[in-house]
Amino acid sequence: MSAAIYLDYNATTPVDPRVMQKMLPYFTEHYGNPSSQAHMYGWAANAAVEKARLEVAQCLGASRPSEIIFTSGATEGINSAIKGVAEVSSQKRRHMVTVRTEHHAVSHVCKYLEQRGWDITYVPVNEDGLVDLDSLRDSLTDRTVLVCVMWANNETGVIQPIAEIAELVRGRGIPFMTDATQAVGKIPVSVEDVDILVCCAHKVYGPKGVGAMFVRSRIRCAPLIDGGGQEQGMRSGTHNVPGIVGMGESFRLAELEQAQDAKRLSDLRDRLEHALLGAGLGIQINSAGASRLPQTSSISFPGLNLERLLLSIRTLAVGTGSACGSGKRTPSAVLSAMGIRNDVAAQTLRISLGRPTTEGEVLEASELLRQALDGLYNKAA
Repeated sequence: MSAAIYLDYNATTPVDPRVMQKMLPYFTEHYGNPSSQAHMYGWAANAAVEKARLEVAQCLGASRPSEIIFTSGATEGINSAIKGVAEVSSQKRRHMVTVRTEHHAVSHVCKYLEQRGWDITYVPVNEDGLVDLDSLRDSLTDRTVLVCVMWANNETGVIQPIAEIAELVRGRGIPFMTDATQAVGKIPVSVEDVDILVCCAHKVYGPKGVGAMFVRSRIRCAPLIDGGGQEQGMRSGTHNVPGIVGMGESFRLAELEQAQDAKRLSDLRDRLEHALLGAGLGIQINSAGASRLPQTSSISFPGLNLERLLLSIRTLAVGTGSACGSGKRTPSAVLSAMGIRNDVAAQTLRISLGRPTTEGEVLEASELLRQALDGLYNKAA
């Protein structure tokens, strides 16, 4: 039996060794500042940043690499996009639309704007977590300056109908933003239907502390960080060159390997779910009726003490919701928005597989869970 099985890849992924190899020279050999354009060290660093920008653009289907802005991660990108659009909006158009199942990086920024007089509409979802398109349509007004809908949910893996949403929103001339942090590298993602897209590297086997935002050139968006004017004035500050190089390589590899990874991981996820469902222990797979990310499974254990379950499977590293909120005792806002009772939502695990996950690990994990559940449910009975 292995020492530990990591099944929390939606929280973060290990850096791919191929990515690390690309990054290493930019810590020690090519350590120049890209803004230093008077010598070869700066030229080499700048060339590396622009190469990575092209790689990210190609992965996202962006025809203009200049529309890719590097950030410190998805949270910064989300803050930059929402607050940046708000900053340039007139007093008469202070309305945004989002969804009840968004990541805290979106919902908390919206709460921040509400405290400053903005009107925010939170569109409901159905029992599978899919956005209610009629409610979304009805929420749009002449005052709406931005619509924010996550591409794929970080807890349940539910994939939203981005093309349909875009048709509704952009048909009204309203900019459309998506948080694609969990989607990139798992399913095909393209900026074709959106005006702003936010993502990061560490969910795609790249380094932590680096991300990117696609901002269509026609979109007015004030910078969140002022300073030296890097990233076309959209994000000042010295570039994290090793991180940016790593993001470029991780996105290049994701574009090449996404389809084969998706097929393998969806097969493994289905095997895990079927094994647990077949044990007859009364569990429920959340969002099973919707299109989901291939590696993500949200599983509720009604009537079970989740802490006891986690204590009984110490060698299994799984999540209990969003990594940003897993240390909190409050029920998942995502599951609550789907109509799942708070007591059931509190007894939910998020299992997410990754590129290193093996068939043997999935079989061992399912057996560990089955044994632990069997024992705990028998005790409860």
